[in-house]
Amino acid sequence: MAETAKNAIDVLVVGGGVAGLSGAVTLARARRSVVVVDSGEPRNAPAAGVHGLLSRDGVAPGELLRAGREEVAAYGGQVVTDRVVAARREGEGFTVDTAGGRRFAARRLLVCTGVADRLPEVAGLRERWGKDVLHCPYCHGWEVRDQPVGILSTGPKTVHQALLFRQLSDDVTVFTHTGGDPAEEDWERLAARGIGVVDGEVVAVETEGDRLAGVRLKSGRRVPLRALAVAPRLEARDGMLAQLGLAAEEHPAGVGHHVRSGPGGLTDVPGVWVAGNVTDPMAGVPVAAAAGVQAAMAVNAELVAAEADAAVARRGGGRGADVFGPASEAEVCERVLGERRHGLEGLSPTGRAERQ
Repeated sequence: MAETAKNAIDVLVVGGGVAGLSGAVTLARARRSVVVVDSGEPRNAPAAGVHGLLSRDGVAPGELLRAGREEVAAYGGQVVTDRVVAARREGEGFTVDTAGGRRFAARRLLVCTGVADRLPEVAGLRERWGKDVLHCPYCHGWEVRDQPVGILSTGPKTVHQALLFRQLSDDVTVFTHTGGDPAEEDWERLAARGIGVVDGEVVAVETEGDRLAGVRLKSGRRVPLRALAVAPRLEARDGMLAQLGLAAEEHPAGVGHHVRSGPGGLTDVPGVWVAGNVTDPMAGVPVAAAAGVQAAMAVNAELVAAEADAAVARRGGGRGADVFGPASEAEVCERVLGERRHGLEGLSPTGRAERQ
């Protein structure tokens, strides 16, 4: 499949998660030609369900994306399973190549490639990720309420995370691991909320059957748990964006890298927008979906303005830009009124005779 500049699609959406699909539906409903290219590797695939999404709480991630792809198609959009490997500017648009040998020409790009979770190097942890090894109390906290929850410290957000999970369970323990000791004021906050602190490095996550049973420290000590909260480093999937001059940078919150963007997801590269976790790494599913819609609206508005400017230029070399100027008013009057525009016909005998 190949697209040429002559029949370039309006918008190519890179990434078919909730941000990309929401943006694609919005663009297709605005009667834009839109193609979504998605590699089929959703970040939340290990999770049993999506939570906090009004009317769809608990829906399986795969089911949510399947429904989203159907909605895109229902409005005339297209979803392609492939991976973008190269992107470059061509004139006022872009050419994008995929691993599958496809080439697309697009007027604008909406990039929703998300982030990769860099998990702590602890034996058995990755296998439980998205099940009972968690990161977000809003996404998965209700499911572990009133159970023993551990917080694996690896960075500056440990105490914040511990206090959030304390809202859900009165049995919360912080493992200092590689994150170091809390600050003095944080010790007080933890103690005041009855949150325990265990020193030492965690070397393994242990299970019983298909369920987390606890963690084992380097000292050999075992601590029983039913859930373990971690704070993975979030790395923007910015490969194609880097080719366009948009390198990821450290997020202000210190949680990883993201691609900086302005209102509506506009980047520093004209014609390129971003939405979802690639720019807002801590956004949950509802927030990412809303960001996709906002970015799509911004893209469409920019295209509408560009098309209006082009129409003005075609109409008369820019003459139509001053629609209230003397030249424009004279032209309109001549087309509508002819000689009557001066009001002189009423002063001539012929004009009076014609009216009689």
